[in-house]
Amino acid sequence: MPTPKLFEPVTIDGLTLPNRIVIAPMCQYSATDGRMNDWHLIHLGGLAQSGAGLLTIEATAVLPEGRITYGDVGLWDDATEAAMRRTLAGIRQWSGMPVAIQLAHAGRKASTQVPWKGGRHIPPGTPQSWQTVAPSAVPYTDGDNAPMALDRDGMRRVRDAFAAAAKRSAALGIDAVQIHAAHGYLLHQFLSPLVNRRDDSYGGSLENRLRFPLEVFDAVRDSFTGGPVTVRVSGTDWVEGGWDIEQTIALARALESRGCSAIHVSSGGLSPLQRIPVHPGYQVPLARAVKAETKMPVVAVGLITGYEQAEAIVANGEADMIALARTILYDPRWPWHAAAHLGGHVTAASQYLRCQPAIHRDLFKLPES
Repeated sequence: MPTPKLFEPVTIDGLTLPNRIVIAPMCQYSATDGRMNDWHLIHLGGLAQSGAGLLTIEATAVLPEGRITYGDVGLWDDATEAAMRRTLAGIRQWSGMPVAIQLAHAGRKASTQVPWKGGRHIPPGTPQSWQTVAPSAVPYTDGDNAPMALDRDGMRRVRDAFAAAAKRSAALGIDAVQIHAAHGYLLHQFLSPLVNRRDDSYGGSLENRLRFPLEVFDAVRDSFTGGPVTVRVSGTDWVEGGWDIEQTIALARALESRGCSAIHVSSGGLSPLQRIPVHPGYQVPLARAVKAETKMPVVAVGLITGYEQAEAIVANGEADMIALARTILYDPRWPWHAAAHLGGHVTAASQYLRCQPAIHRDLFKLPES
């Protein structure tokens, strides 16, 4: 029986993944002053036993004011780096799964309450809050404290913070870096005409709106030389007059010309006015459109829950990989079950080999020594 496409290896800029299942970054809002703790070891350690091809650390703020909430993970100083090093050491002792990190800055969507306490914006002067920044002084929703428009010095500080976090990622031995330019956070805010109201060389035309995200990419690419640098984008704002798939393709081409290793296509998150036609695989057409216009690997994400569904996406050439988020939180052994269903193979820890079902005697592979 031929190997399912989903379980064929794929190589991204020198990094070979054993299969095409990517664990997407998922915020846990459980850090203390940006520092990982035992929750992250439990959470990421469990996912590292899932049989997926790549584990991505959640959106990691490059500056304290870049956090979505006060509970976000950061990588901006020695203390946050040391906490992450401890977590990674625990994972690597028991798993050989490649690990990526998503570097992020939330921009105007920063300084919010954790989701299970409502997720509302916390204005400056309130405990666990800070002044937010953005391309322009446009709040996310009416009634929110307006962000401060970044001047050129502020933009350089953000760019340099991304580069510094990439250097720390390399020092930690992380296998790949993803730049977060999606879901309405700072780099997406520069891209979208709905939020970017600047009248300088970083606003107005598409070329100008691409300028700062591309400068950040170049800085990260220069700082992280040991592996792939990828970008996560929103393919559309789902708002008339906003960022759309044609502009996304222009960005993808520009990134590809600069050495981007892969692009992960999501959508939305920029505006509360968005109207998203949610259904299984609703974002896959966006990934397919980018893949048709570029040569770099493309990752599709969004309500991918079925084994046959995931296999069809990669087998039909709509994307090179699929990413799982809430699906794999609900079922942390989803790759095992997909392999069993499709006739593929996954690596499982030696401690788990005896649970292999009798009807799937070739399901598990031994971990590499």
